[in-house]
Amino acid sequence: MEKIKDPSIYRNPVILQSEDLTKYILETAVYPREPEPLKELRELNNDHPWGFISTSPDAAQLMALLLKMLNPRKTIEVGVFTGYSLLLTALNIPHDGKITAIDINRKAYDIGLPAIKKAGVEHKIDFIESAALPILDKLLEDPANEGSFDFAFIDADKENYINYHERLIKLIKIGGLLVYDNTLWGGRVCWPEEKVPEHTRSGRNAAIEFNKTITNDSRVEFALTSVGDGLSICRRVA
Repeated sequence: MEKIKDPSIYRNPVILQSEDLTKYILETAVYPREPEPLKELRELNNDHPWGFISTSPDAAQLMALLLKMLNPRKTIEVGVFTGYSLLLTALNIPHDGKITAIDINRKAYDIGLPAIKKAGVEHKIDFIESAALPILDKLLEDPANEGSFDFAFIDADKENYINYHERLIKLIKIGGLLVYDNTLWGGRVCWPEEKVPEHTRSGRNAAIEFNKTITNDSRVEFALTSVGDGLSICRRVA
């Protein structure tokens, strides 16, 4: 995996614009309730050069509540990295639940795999090493897959979020949830473009376009939250 001399250049600023408040939330409400397998994987990510791209623990905590309320048996994840959010999902769905997990990098997934195996949930996961769009298109070739998934989590390339959404909305059942990560892009969605670091502008502009698109999508009920790096929660209604 590529080494980074200064990870702070790439890491998004915290949404709350206060490292102290973010730390307070994590240490007071998140870490004390974090299951041991997730803590183990989070600490592995801390030593990884790209570890900061993993799902934030506070966003994961909210997702755990949503999963427990929904009780999904068939889920899909686009963008896995080392598997923190994947492990979280596996821990919070029934024993016979299944996750279709898609990522272009098997090596990153293999870093987290020992923690997944240790937690006893590997049997729930079908990992596919591939770009996501061809896999989603292949799933849609079978009419039986339409409306068959209960839950989707998307944390991949932001430029394709709209493309992912157009496919996933067909795969998710009415009443199912789609959760998109990083949709406030460290708060940069409201910054003047000239103040946005050039290497983050593509993701920032994609997040802005995605938020506009989802807001106008009558097929979903939608909440844009400031949890983590921005979490967009959609419930399919049509």
